[in-house]
Amino acid sequence: MYRVALVAFPGIRAFDVSVITEVWGTDRTHRGVPSFELRRVATDTTPIPVHGGLCLHPDRTLAWLRRADLVLVPGLDDQLAPAPVPVLDALRSAHARGTTIAALCAGAFVLAQAGLLDDRRAITHWSLVDLLRTRHPRVTVVPDALFIEDGNIWTAAGTAAGIDLCLHLVRRAHGAETAATIARSMVTAPFRTGSQAQFIERPTPRTDRDADALAGVREHALRHLHEPLTVAALAAHAGMSPRSFARHFTAETGTTPLRWLLDQRLAAAQKLLERTDLPMPEVARRAGFGSEVTMRQHFASRLATSPRAYRAAFTTAPAADRASAGAGNSPIAR
Repeated sequence: MYRVALVAFPGIRAFDVSVITEVWGTDRTHRGVPSFELRRVATDTTPIPVHGGLCLHPDRTLAWLRRADLVLVPGLDDQLAPAPVPVLDALRSAHARGTTIAALCAGAFVLAQAGLLDDRRAITHWSLVDLLRTRHPRVTVVPDALFIEDGNIWTAAGTAAGIDLCLHLVRRAHGAETAATIARSMVTAPFRTGSQAQFIERPTPRTDRDADALAGVREHALRHLHEPLTVAALAAHAGMSPRSFARHFTAETGTTPLRWLLDQRLAAAQKLLERTDLPMPEVARRAGFGSEVTMRQHFASRLATSPRAYRAAFTTAPAADRASAGAGNSPIAR
């Protein structure tokens, strides 16, 4: 069973606690999701007040971190408040053991206090980027990511990006299908492309007609991933010039049309590799890569693995089930 520790202490944000609990602490075994063991870990089991009149009841002490496969640190209401020394010591020890550690939003400040982000890349909420740089100059702050990893330490941008990171960590441990199942039950996207740059306070002129057109283009692209798709063709589908289409698309999604297409094709290939026994050339064709060589190159550059290694690591369904999931021409079973 995958063991997850939520590190609790006064000052943590209720929303981040709720995100962690919803993703890792809800029983979805009836939907085929593996069983997780989520523990609320603190210096002792004394109830901890949380902003908004809530109260969190720890059920394990920090010693339980020795058993955890994943340690999660919620964000803070006061980013400048010092974290308890025992918490910082426990996080350092967990990292030394090789345990994956992830901080949501302003939880990055806790990891920085522990020295775990020194000479590493990290992210936090866009409004706190400058503060993190000033308070912890040894941290290389990446200003526009949704989440980022460096040395088995993950950090996420503000609020909803914590959901993105938690689902991504599920995807790494148990595959894209498990993450998608959890996302569907939460009525959220299994993954988002782009960066938090799209959420920074600034005017982004766009008419409702443009937004509707772009939504239609994305839906069209997802249905035709196995076909050659160019920016010019997508722009024509939206009734825009390629230049105008690319500008509006980037403003709405935070990424370019070609980057978005690549993300969708990678996701489609991952799902096919997990759920089917299709030959690699057919997986590449259905996901829209055209050739196995091209798909392999993109897996190496974006996922740091190969399609065959990914299939070996993430294929868990019985062969008969995977074969039936591969029926039809759509890159994603519907």
